[in-house]
Parts: sequence; structure tokens; C-alpha cells
Amino acid sequence: MQSRWLGRDIISIRDLSRDDIESVLLEAKEIRPNPDALRGKVVASLFFEPSTRTQLSFGSAVERLGGQVIGFSSGDVSSKAKGETLSDTIGVVKGYADAIVIRHPKEGSARLAADVADVPVINAGDGANQHPTQTLLDLYSIEKYIGRLDGLSIGMVGDLRYGRTVHSLATALTRFKKIKLRLISPPILKFPASHLDELRGLVEFHEQEELDLRGLDVVYVTRIQKERFPDIEEYEKVKGAYVLRAKSVEEQLSAKSIILHPLPRVDEIHTEVDSLPQAKYFEQAEGGIPVRMAILKLLLLGESK
Repeated sequence: MQSRWLGRDIISIRDLSRDDIESVLLEAKEIRPNPDALRGKVVASLFFEPSTRTQLSFGSAVERLGGQVIGFSSGDVSSKAKGETLSDTIGVVKGYADAIVIRHPKEGSARLAADVADVPVINAGDGANQHPTQTLLDLYSIEKYIGRLDGLSIGMVGDLRYGRTVHSLATALTRFKKIKLRLISPPILKFPASHLDELRGLVEFHEQEELDLRGLDVVYVTRIQKERFPDIEEYEKVKGAYVLRAKSVEEQLSAKSIILHPLPRVDEIHTEVDSLPQAKYFEQAEGGIPVRMAILKLLLLGESK
């Protein structure tokens, strides 16, 4: 029987059912380094935007499975600098690789790449739109440290307008039961109305400005993304709007609650929080390796028999 994963693209978390998500998480829990799994396979890593965790963890995942990585880490070192279109770049690279991982500043770029390529395309972030593999590792972390994905109260803090990680995570949470979202942001960084419409009736949500963590199982903090603002003066008005400190964590959060952050961090979580038991953002980043190993294995080899 044809695997539902073999040769598939991962462009948006919207394309994944609950069963799909759970199969990735299960594979990630069980996967181990295997230098023979992807032997002879080449993965192209095309990062037109800067990245540390996503690009390095994908590279690490490929190498732990015995594959090879080609690519670049800046649009300035690709033929884009010479005026080459994204379609032409993908049209060439698809002949060099068995799968393509792409990050690009424009929304819809990963979907365009998937339309051109005849090998699996994995969206590693397209502008303020989607970041599905980050969402899968977020869910992996929540399940690992909380023990479930249903019946959760989750606070999303910071840049909810431009934050692709919160957009993807909120969409994924509509697949689960009895989810309550507390959306905490400055007024100009509220969740886009189109995304709220997608959540309506599927999860319970409440918008607020006050940084109130009481009753939350998960606090998902994001930085205010300077690079996404069309007007730098608007950024200056909201930078540093929220700073999570040890005192508020200790007073408002249960010892069993967790704090996540897709990173990089600027000043929104004080370093004094790092030593608290709720702080799981560095462990969260480590989870990118087994999750991305699982994704690559599924797309290139299919499901285990």
C-alpha cells in the first residue's frame, strides 16, 4: 500500500490532520540515529532568511540519518542576487536533491516551490505565514513535558500579528479537544482577524493586553519581530512590551506548567527565568532534531512497515 507520507510536501500545518501530527510525534519519540537510513539521499537547505536553530537542526537531522546536505544560508549568496526567480532556483535545485527545505521572507514562497518541484518540499518559514515543523516540535515539547495535547490552557505572548510560529501552533491546536487560548499582545500586534476566524468555534480564545499567566499550562512567548515592521516607529512603540521575570513565574505559574519560546530571545524572557523548572525553551529547541529526523524519514522512506 502506498505510504501517505512518501514524497509528500509539508507546506502548512493546515495540511496535517490530528492523525498526521500524532504519527510524526510517535516517529520522533522512537527515532534513533541511523547512518544507513538516508544513505545516498541529498537534502537541499535553501535559506533566503537567517536561521540558526531551524537550519542547523535540519542539517543535524539529515547527517544523523546518513544523508548529505547542500545549500546556502542567505539569499545574498544565491543566484537571487543576480536576479534569478525563485521558480528558476527551485527548477534547478530539484535536480540536485531528493528533498528541499526552504525558508523565504515572502508568504506563499514554499507553496510556489512545491508547485515547481517534483521532490518533497518542507516549509521552514515563509514570511509571517507558516512554520509547520516548528509547530510539530512545539507539540512534541508540550506532550513531552505536560503529558497530553487535549484539555490545555495555553497563553501566547508577544508578537501575535507577524509571528508565524503562533499562527501555525494555533491552527494545529484546532485539531485537539478542549483547548483554551489566552492571546496576550499589544493592540497593534493582535492576532490577524483571518486567523481568529479560523479558530472560532474550534478552540476557546480570549484576547488581552495584561501579562496574566494564572491558570496556564503552557506559556508560549515570542519576541517582537523588528524585521517584520514596515514602519520602525511602530516597532519602537512596542519593543519590550512584555518581559517575563522570575517573580511573576513563581507567583502565577504552577510548578508543572512550562514556558516555551521558538527563539531567538531578545529581552522578553529575563535570563533569571532560565533556572526555573518551568523554563523548557532550550529543551524545546533540542526537540527539533528528533522531530525533523522523523519528518525526513517519513517523506523520503515512507512509514515503517
